[in-house]
Amino acid sequence: MNSRGKFIVFEGTDGSGKSTQLRLLAKYFKEKNIPCYVTHEPTDSPFGAILRACMNGRIDADERTIALLFAADRMDHIQNSVNGIRAKLDAGFTVLCDRYYFSSFAYNGGFVPLEWVTELNRPAMELLRADLTIYLDVDPEEGMRRVGRRSEKERYETLEQQKRIREKYFEVFKQFGDNENIAVVKSRQSKEETQERLRRLADELFGGTL
Repeated sequence: MNSRGKFIVFEGTDGSGKSTQLRLLAKYFKEKNIPCYVTHEPTDSPFGAILRACMNGRIDADERTIALLFAADRMDHIQNSVNGIRAKLDAGFTVLCDRYYFSSFAYNGGFVPLEWVTELNRPAMELLRADLTIYLDVDPEEGMRRVGRRSEKERYETLEQQKRIREKYFEVFKQFGDNENIAVVKSRQSKEETQERLRRLADELFGGTL
């Protein structure tokens, strides 16, 4: 594996189907014999463990603290020499990541000044931008219906917050989109229909060679 892999990020509000569609796309890559590494944020590092405790309410933390923790977790995610994103890409893996810095902009930036959150994440933006960011768009009402099937709700999982976060996503896509490759894909009831669109995007990213 000599050539550098592609970096694909999945974004979306809660209940948008990111995790499911990411797994299906990883399966597609493996069928095409493309080495693939699946990861997510928060990560499984100690930074990520603290963040998950903040998300489910086991640790009480304000929005600025959470934004700082995400920035630290993301930097380790990029730079870690063992399982960091850059190390995997350099080894030839295509990396599929569930959430990246646009999540910080949309979630944290919806509750504290976006400019501050942007500055926290500027080092990550300068170090590593995604080759493709896929935003799975779902109506907040439908997303909350999907979230309602889960046994445990997290910090941002109210309809009002999800509406606010979705609006912020489109705001930051407009603000930063000139330097990013962003595809907005409607997250439909049919997982197969949504996945077919994602596979076409992947084919395009690889120059139509898959």
